[in-house]
Amino acid sequence: MNIRVIVADDQEIVRTGLVMILDAQPGIEVVGAADDGRRAVELARRLRPDVCLFDIRMPGMDGIEATRALAGPTVEDPLAVVVITTFDLDEYVYAALRAGARGFLLKNAGADLLAQAVRAAAGGDALIAPSITARLLGAFARAGPPPSSARPIEALTDREEQILVAVARGRTNGEIADELYISLSTVKTHIASLMAKLGARNRVEIAMWAYETNRVRT
Repeated sequence: MNIRVIVADDQEIVRTGLVMILDAQPGIEVVGAADDGRRAVELARRLRPDVCLFDIRMPGMDGIEATRALAGPTVEDPLAVVVITTFDLDEYVYAALRAGARGFLLKNAGADLLAQAVRAAAGGDALIAPSITARLLGAFARAGPPPSSARPIEALTDREEQILVAVARGRTNGEIADELYISLSTVKTHIASLMAKLGARNRVEIAMWAYETNRVRT
């Protein structure tokens, strides 16, 4: 079954390009496109896609508001949202991640990385552009408010600390398994434990917590 995607970008040429790239990927189908966040939210709520790909800067309702409406902490059945932006230090990206986005990419990421991000989000994983993970998350963690809780609900094990750092550096589950010589299922178990202990909803929030508590330094 194809991964169903909605694309939202206010620039027609960019929006059309993203749709064409994704539709050309095996197993991915674009089921809707919108030129602003409000229309994107309406489409997403009606079509319930597997992944929403949103630009940050859009008129009316921007990508942050749209992400919060579909994936925010008060949403009972959140959708997977990936934000995409032109600027690798866009001041709104951190806010979008806080609003519930699964990950983010730059618009120059290329077709392969774009498809990887969509597949990762659809599978409950997250892909943060490797070239900007440390710099972007680190910069906004330093600039943003202090973490709501610097202490986890329960102390992390040594292995969980290792996996925490790997997630914060943008590693996929498969890469973590290879690096630490453990099985994929073991990685998933540890990540589930991390989310429970940190009160995180997804891998992006795990990564942000790691930066906020200085587990990873840029």
